[in-house]
Amino acid sequence: MVAETLAALHGPTEGRVTLPRHLDWSGHAEYDLDRPARLASMYKVVLTEASTVEGLNTWLDADLLRQHWPTLWLPPMLR
Repeated sequence: MVAETLAALHGPTEGRVTLPRHLDWSGHAEYDLDRPARLASMYKVVLTEASTVEGLNTWLDADLLRQHWPTLWLPPMLR
């Protein structure tokens, strides 16, 4: 699954967010987006677990994805 355009990615860009259980069932679903390591963790979870394009659009931000893409640890199939 791929978003049609990066412009559609309009997720949160700062502060704390809690992902829904269908995306993150780890028990650590709260992410502080002001901490780069936690933002990267959240993006990895969303990219690997989202089952709809709407999920990507809701939780990812285009500018942040571009900024962090080179350093995200992702499975090869997502690269």
